[in-house]
Amino acid sequence: MDKIIMKTPLVEMDGDEMTRVLWKMIKDELLTPFIDLKTEYYDLGLKYRDETDDQVTIDSALATKKYGVAVKCATITPNAARVEEYGLKQMWKSPNGTIRAILDGTVFRTPIKVKGIEPTVRTWKKPITIARHAYGDVYKASEMKIHGAGKTELVYTDPAGNETRELIHVFDGPGIIQGMHNINASIASFARSCFTYALEKKEDLWFSTKDTISKKYDHTFKDIFQEIFDKEYKEKFDAAGIEYFYTLIDDAVARVIRSEGGFIWACKNYDGDVMSDMIATAFGSLAMMTSVLVSPDGIYEYEAAHGTVQRHYYKYLKGEETSTNSVATIFAWTGALRKRGQLDEIPELVTFADKLEKATIDTIESGTMTGDLALISTLENAHKVSSEDFIKAVRAQLEKTL
Repeated sequence: MDKIIMKTPLVEMDGDEMTRVLWKMIKDELLTPFIDLKTEYYDLGLKYRDETDDQVTIDSALATKKYGVAVKCATITPNAARVEEYGLKQMWKSPNGTIRAILDGTVFRTPIKVKGIEPTVRTWKKPITIARHAYGDVYKASEMKIHGAGKTELVYTDPAGNETRELIHVFDGPGIIQGMHNINASIASFARSCFTYALEKKEDLWFSTKDTISKKYDHTFKDIFQEIFDKEYKEKFDAAGIEYFYTLIDDAVARVIRSEGGFIWACKNYDGDVMSDMIATAFGSLAMMTSVLVSPDGIYEYEAAHGTVQRHYYKYLKGEETSTNSVATIFAWTGALRKRGQLDEIPELVTFADKLEKATIDTIESGTMTGDLALISTLENAHKVSSEDFIKAVRAQLEKTL
């Protein structure tokens, strides 16, 4: 068959460790044989980020703003041990955090459901998407250790030098404090991204915070969401037959557990971080979770929801066989290719993305899967294959479909 021709490049962000190895396998086996793949390539591997003082991460995000669609491999956010291991100049920030801040995006994470991998929560029949605000809160917090008795305050100084003070706590001994912030513009972008994505998916949108306790901080989130919904989206939601509602996060957790799924759950930054891991694990595996960053102005960055699979990478370096799940990384590519095909009006590219996803799911449902899934599969014929053999099995299934 002739290769599918692309019009506009994808921004390709390469990554680290085992996922970097899988990245190349996926391109070689599942993409370039069938697509005249056009990408603008950025190496976000930790060594090159260090060489460029992390400028490559900024450049990749700016390129994403230019081209509109990106696909990203998992990357390392270094801790002290990684700084020593890689001989880094400094402890560089999370590439995902840098990219999210530049794109002003919201992260949407959805489990990939397959037969034989049953959700731990028996009522869940459809995937649940977590929409995670990707700015501020504890991830941008300032912290201080208090070494003895004394008074701590929040202080705001306006441009004229006038101060507003709020007491935090009067300490009678050692303790700790933390100062968090967010900005109304980012919260508004979060809200619009969530409403737009819900309309695109035609799914109900839930939003939850703890405004009964956090009467200014969390309540601001609630108020901004409601104001934007009422002014800009209510009629569109009514026309689409979908619902938006707000509830306390305590109530949301109870509702989620009792639900059938099939909705989008919007959470603040930390809540979304934790709840997306809970949803992924309860549906089967973090390696079976799609992740897309969506900005309010329609820019998309697709990635796997998991990390770089360090333990498998060390086995790979020793020449030992690995059985690493590549499904989320495959779906990062299919998500980006589908969106590129939709924006550029290339139906063949959209169809190819659909067929590659189907081939991946069919491979698992036929009993061929990586070790993490074989351990939890309810299929009688489930058997474990290596990282490479799984991708080759997907290719064989894809060729039948094509």
